[in-house]
Amino acid sequence: MTTLITGAAGYIASHAVRRVLASGHRVVGLDDLSRGNTEAIDAIRRHDQPRDRLTFVEGSIADRALMESVIREHGVTSVLHFAALAYVRESVEAPLRYYENNTAGSIALLQACDNAGTVERFIFSSTCATYGEPPAELIPITEDCPQHPINPYGHSKLAFEKVLADYSALRASKSQDGGRPFATAMLRYFNVAGSAPDGVIGEDHDPETHIVPIVLQAALGKRSHISIFGTDHDTPDGTCVRDYIHVEDLVDAHAVVLDSLEPGTPGSERPRVYNLGLGRGVSVREIVDSAKRVTGVDFEVRDAPRHPADPPVLYCDASKITRELGWSPKITDLDEIVRTAWNWMREHPKGYRASVTESANT
Repeated sequence: MTTLITGAAGYIASHAVRRVLASGHRVVGLDDLSRGNTEAIDAIRRHDQPRDRLTFVEGSIADRALMESVIREHGVTSVLHFAALAYVRESVEAPLRYYENNTAGSIALLQACDNAGTVERFIFSSTCATYGEPPAELIPITEDCPQHPINPYGHSKLAFEKVLADYSALRASKSQDGGRPFATAMLRYFNVAGSAPDGVIGEDHDPETHIVPIVLQAALGKRSHISIFGTDHDTPDGTCVRDYIHVEDLVDAHAVVLDSLEPGTPGSERPRVYNLGLGRGVSVREIVDSAKRVTGVDFEVRDAPRHPADPPVLYCDASKITRELGWSPKITDLDEIVRTAWNWMREHPKGYRASVTESANT
């Protein structure tokens, strides 16, 4: 099987590249490098030595001609679609850019898959942002929770969910007349954290917006302090509660779902939908306390006013994927999740740029 992984030089997708390679698949990684790091792909090549099983292509999912050419040339049969813009506040400031990339770009990718005619499996990296702010009685959030996004990021992802569902139904009807069968899944993530436990790749964003690397930057002395936005929520310690899943578990779920898809079988006309999280909430204060335990650094923490759009509690019911596929996360201890992130960040205090400098000096 040859799998196309979009956004392959990004945080989550680079971990997916390693996981899919470990399954014995050939991988074509694609990234426009607007936010990805080619050093992540280089690190995988150096450590895992996949040889001719890993190809990297610089390009955009919106370039339909390029995507069709890549799919045809490499005989791509499955797609893991991670490429996206994913900053909620940025999406509010630049909604057209988010719809252009996350919705229109994804449609161009799907058109390329359709034109090439080889793709039978398609997994879409969706998000809990499609649920918006469910009322307290609907938490933990199940997959059938009504989807009412509250920002352009969530809307742009939900729009493509609908496109993919309609396309899947069309492919199912065509397969009954002899067309190539097709199966798809939509995986709705909650918060993703951690790094590869062996330290080969990790999390490196600029700017950094994720809470775990932010607090660890304070432990490294790269920030003078961290601020907790909102300490008066109706939660046990007053801070927001979210669901955090380790990135290795997240990409493992993708590989399991990919192998479970059965194009052309009854039910394959409808996308599978799974929440991915631990199924329990962790507060911002708990993240901070964990970081202090793991690092041994008592960095400064300041209380700040809450963001008006921050719901106090969001976590999922992740039992559906366990019931149907027997999959469940393995790294469930908060300190262990934070420790994997800390180990990578401590060795790469400047992110992947440190690796580049070290390589140039050896």
